[in-house]
Amino acid sequence: MSPPWGLEMLVVAAVGGNALLQRGQPLTAEMQRANVRTAAQALAQIVRAGHQLIITHGNGPQVGLLALQGAAYKPDEAYPLDVLGAETEGMIGYLIEQELENTLGHDHAVATLLTQVIVDPNDPAFHTPTKFVGPVYTKAEAETRAKSAGWSIAQDGDHWRRVVPSPAPIEIPDMRVLRLLLDQGVIVICAGGGGIPVVRRADGSMIGVEAVIDKDAASALLAADIGADALLLLTDVDAVYQDFGSSAAMPISHLTPDQGRALAMPKGSMGPKVSAACGFAELGGFAGIGRLADALAILEGTAGTRVASQRREKP
Repeated sequence: MSPPWGLEMLVVAAVGGNALLQRGQPLTAEMQRANVRTAAQALAQIVRAGHQLIITHGNGPQVGLLALQGAAYKPDEAYPLDVLGAETEGMIGYLIEQELENTLGHDHAVATLLTQVIVDPNDPAFHTPTKFVGPVYTKAEAETRAKSAGWSIAQDGDHWRRVVPSPAPIEIPDMRVLRLLLDQGVIVICAGGGGIPVVRRADGSMIGVEAVIDKDAASALLAADIGADALLLLTDVDAVYQDFGSSAAMPISHLTPDQGRALAMPKGSMGPKVSAACGFAELGGFAGIGRLADALAILEGTAGTRVASQRREKP
């Protein structure tokens, strides 16, 4: 898909949950808005440089918070994860949309698209929950909550969190609407939190399922389907590191997909980003991984880690 009106590149920028809400920060509207305002300033630089932009985002802390709020009701009155995912898409999308419009002086049209993403109902992920949602707890507190609410829990760094199924995204049925918006030059915020997880039934209809899709995997699928030139996976770490967490850790400026897949990456943080970047790069575009604040520099190849099938020298 060629960007309209001579724009240089079509860019999918995936903003990680850690970039929107730092670990340990309160889950307040004021804190999230302040972080989104900072994010909007970084993303606006891509637009001002002449590129067309699609924004995706994480929702782990937010969907977990809504689930906790729902726990205050009777079990049969709690909303399922697909509905909570839709709520967080609207909530976070609203904040990004408004702050980006303010940052750009209302010179560009911005729209949030609630995005359904089809998964396979037989995906083995439904039997092995791995996706972190909600706040962090001590082990004892997590075990108490898991026992009372029927959660699955897992260790996340020094803390413990709830985990839910994370099936692989296989299709985005809302692509036609996305293309219509892009053809009009709209900056689109979509596939928030990996999109709303749905399955297609035998009669062709769709219905939501209890899951949270990995945002990076959904963003890579989106970028491939829309024909994006670049996929940016933006977080709070400046690059992919060799021997991360050790005294010998070194940032990596360039990776091929084969090199990226050979790295030992943490499954819950950088691993999904490297996997998504490698999958997209194999299709001919390039991916960049790094700090949200460096978004434009990552796109231009002067910051972060670039993943491409063939190495491109920095300009």
